[in-house]
Amino acid sequence: METTDHVLIVDDDRGIRELLATYLEKNGMRVSLAANGRQMRAVLDQGAPDLVVLDLMLPGEDGLVLCRELRSGKFRDVPVLMLTARNEEADRILGLEMGADDYLPKPFAVRELLARIRSVLRRTRMLPPGMEVTESAQMLGFGDWRLDTTARHLLDAEGTMVALSGAEYRLLRVFLDHPQRVLTRDQLLNLTQGRQADAFDRSIDLLVSRLRQRLRDTAREPRYIKTLRSEGYVFSAEVKPLESSS
Repeated sequence: METTDHVLIVDDDRGIRELLATYLEKNGMRVSLAANGRQMRAVLDQGAPDLVVLDLMLPGEDGLVLCRELRSGKFRDVPVLMLTARNEEADRILGLEMGADDYLPKPFAVRELLARIRSVLRRTRMLPPGMEVTESAQMLGFGDWRLDTTARHLLDAEGTMVALSGAEYRLLRVFLDHPQRVLTRDQLLNLTQGRQADAFDRSIDLLVSRLRQRLRDTAREPRYIKTLRSEGYVFSAEVKPLESSS
């Protein structure tokens, strides 16, 4: 039986909240509304939504604070689509650095928001198109790390779990399934976010930087992710399927 997608909209503008709720419900989604962080937490106490639409410019606790909170707690796997008041690169960079899965500048067409929501939900529920999945492996090993592909947990050499956002997990899976292969920024953006890059899109570079931090890697002396100038990135470590410890 097909379930109804549940979208939580967090925006202090009542008119925008009601407009989006009406449109999304008309298109078969269940919608919860929140005007601030307190109301957002009250909705989350009732269970995890399938996606959060989060306005960046909120009074009090802004969208960046709330996005960081989502990413550091039990809702870290819930995708976040960030709404930004201005179409400025700085806003997009901050949102992506905090772990947002996508962003949409205001003003926007509600049809585009619906398309973005559906795209993000598709990406979080299946591997990116064109991806060659390592054959039936539930655990992948590389260097000092293990990735549990069932639970989506990244484990270091001591077995300590390192939290990954949805976007970070998808990027790591792309790299692990295509090791020793040069991947352009356009290819990575399309595989992880389902859209083509524009000339000034730095989101993949930011995502790679975040993933390097999770892997305790550096751009100057990379052990795992190497930058090839004017070409893209290559995952240089050997990747091996491992037996699950369970």
